[in-house]
Amino acid sequence: MASIPLKKTKKAKAGAGKSGSFFSQWGMFFRQFIKHPGMIGSVIPSSATLVDRVLDQVDWRNTRLFVEYGPGVGTFTRPILDRLPADAMLLAIDLNLDFVAYLEAEIDDPRLRVVHGSAADVRRFIKEAGHYQADYVLSGIPFSTLPDGVGEAICAETRRALRPGGAFLIYQYSRYVLRFLNPIFGDVSDALEWRNIPPCRMIRAVREEELAQAA
Repeated sequence: MASIPLKKTKKAKAGAGKSGSFFSQWGMFFRQFIKHPGMIGSVIPSSATLVDRVLDQVDWRNTRLFVEYGPGVGTFTRPILDRLPADAMLLAIDLNLDFVAYLEAEIDDPRLRVVHGSAADVRRFIKEAGHYQADYVLSGIPFSTLPDGVGEAICAETRRALRPGGAFLIYQYSRYVLRFLNPIFGDVSDALEWRNIPPCRMIRAVREEELAQAA
C-alpha cells in the first residue's frame, strides 16, 4: 500500500507525547483488539518498564532513522520521540488505518512520519522518507498469528533495511519469531521482562558488520 499522509485534526505537544488521556488511548487500543485480535498481541498495552528496557538498548546519539512496526496508539512511539535526536526521524508503519489516523491526529512532531502499509514494504517506505537504511527497527507485531510466509518476509526485508550493526528489536509473548531470525541474523539474543502483563520476551537481532574488502 502507498503512504497515506493524513491531515492532523488535533494538535499535540511535539516530542513529549503528552496528548490524549490514558483512557482515550486504552479505549482505542481495546476497540482495535476486539476488531482485529490477530493483529494485536495483547488486550493490555505494554508496561512502562518494558518500554524502558527495550529502548535502553538503543544508541540514541547515533540514531538518525528509527522504524517502528505496528505503533498502535503510540505506547512506544511517544517514548521514542522523547529520546530521539532533533535531526532524526521516526518512521511508523501500521496496517490498521484507524491507528494511523489516531497517531496523525494525536502527535504533532516533525520527526514523526506515519504510513499505512505492510512492514514487508519497509525498504520502499524508507526510500520514500528520503533515507537509505535504518539504524533500528522496533516491532510489536505478533508473528505467530501472521499468514504463512509473511513473518519470514518481514524479517528478511528488515535485515536488508538495517545498516550494518543496526538492530531489530522485538517484543513478543513467545519465541516463535526466532525461527525466522536465527537463519539470517548472526547475533540474536532473547530476554524476559516479568514486569508486564503478560510477561514479555525482548528479542534483539543485530545485522552483522560487513567485512572490509581486501586490498
